[in-house]
Amino acid sequence: MFADLLRRLVAPEPEQLPDPDARLALTALLVRIARSDGDYAETEVDRIDRILARRYGLSPFEAAYLRGQAETLEEEAPDTVRFTRAIKDAVPYDDRSAVVEALWAVVLADGVRDDEEDALIRLVANLLGINDRDSALARQRVEAGIPTAR
Repeated sequence: MFADLLRRLVAPEPEQLPDPDARLALTALLVRIARSDGDYAETEVDRIDRILARRYGLSPFEAAYLRGQAETLEEEAPDTVRFTRAIKDAVPYDDRSAVVEALWAVVLADGVRDDEEDALIRLVANLLGINDRDSALARQRVEAGIPTAR
């Protein structure tokens, strides 16, 4: 299952992913950002589950299951640059923009902004086609607790 998704993501011209695959790929990015500082904290896991439940209308069990699949995919996925560029080509802009906000929510979940997390979110946002200004605005919305439309 993951091999097929990864193969489609890194194809020379990836096609738009069906919703379940896009969910999985985008969730793997959330997991990658949470793991980037070497401390995959329970608060980050909880935040990912809540993001998934709200964003996709999942039960807590379904959100945890999707996160578990994404943890496996994240381990098998290529380097962040190739993985994120592939997602950019296969996922609509609105979904990518909302993911940057979700990434900030995960980074800020444990109350600590590590240099590794900041560097990775800046790289990922850029590779997803989200500029620094929009990423900063997303971070500010998360810090202020302002809910998004998604």
